[in-house]
Amino acid sequence: MMMSEKCKQHVDSCRFCWMCHHICPIGNATGHERSTPRARALGISLVNRGAIELSEIMDNIYECAGCGACVHDCVTGWDPVMFTKEVRMQAALEDRLPDYIGKMVDACLETGNAYGKTVLCERLSAKIAEHSAPTDTLLFLGADARYMACKQAAQAIEVLEKAGVRFTVLADEPASGAQMDFLVGAIEETKEQMAAAAKAMNGYKTVVLYDPFDAKAVKQTYHEYGVELSASAVTYTAFLAELVKSGALKAEKKLGAVVLQDAFQLSRDLGETEEARAVVSAFAELHEMHLNRAETVWAGNILMAQYIPDVMKLVAKRRIFNAKSLGEDTIVTTSVSEYVSLKNAEDEGVKILSLEDLILA
Repeated sequence: MMMSEKCKQHVDSCRFCWMCHHICPIGNATGHERSTPRARALGISLVNRGAIELSEIMDNIYECAGCGACVHDCVTGWDPVMFTKEVRMQAALEDRLPDYIGKMVDACLETGNAYGKTVLCERLSAKIAEHSAPTDTLLFLGADARYMACKQAAQAIEVLEKAGVRFTVLADEPASGAQMDFLVGAIEETKEQMAAAAKAMNGYKTVVLYDPFDAKAVKQTYHEYGVELSASAVTYTAFLAELVKSGALKAEKKLGAVVLQDAFQLSRDLGETEEARAVVSAFAELHEMHLNRAETVWAGNILMAQYIPDVMKLVAKRRIFNAKSLGEDTIVTTSVSEYVSLKNAEDEGVKILSLEDLILA
């Protein structure tokens, strides 16, 4: 397997190190050593040395959520996410992807989303039609919201309506490239998707990115991959925080105590932690989750639930347990994907709300 010298150095540094062993949400959920960043590095090292075949570790390679908890926790600067993404990219280039990943990649290329869906729910379609006229502001919903959480996508639109914002939503919204980047990294097809999305976004002054998954791609990865974006990109949470601050979004504390589940893409990758807190605290009494802001623990996603659903449920249940152990009974999420994951694992003792649920209550 081809691998850059930089990644080989990181692999060889991580393969016998346990520094991030305790923080991996997948490893903690499964209880399997093979699910940890250290074991992933050891497996890649064995492939590089010709001791095992790449096919023997590919399932493990796709257990990584890319949440960056390991990177954040490492005081010596090693990056398991980087070498994991490079292995995925090389597997794609060498046509050695697992079948279940290959099917998702094909779906991304054919339909613009990993789920192979092409039809939106009626409620969302109607809402999008109401905002088809050109404006200066584009609300970019993303594939997860459009095809796997259409109620939340419709509510995201309704919140901006409530604030009197003039905005556009595209019926034929292009893929952001975030799913392709997660599945196969920086191959040409990924960059082409990103370039096409940037071209569509550049027709607007401001692009509001509803899903943190897309926000990370647009605000960070596009630049890394040489994709130019002239529009001003802002996260949905930051946009809402400004609406609350200006008084355009009328706030009233209708709920008691809630805890906020930080999306790692916002808090760790983009350094955005206080915007969501400003919104939540305007509508409820904000308490903090065990491990929050940049220390947040990921609660699962929709994409990985397509191939390891039982593990995603375990990941979400562990995060719900964190809230219960603090005596909290309501979790508010900023990520549509984590919202769906937590809802799928929801128990009677803890209620899961999105920001939209909170605002429209």
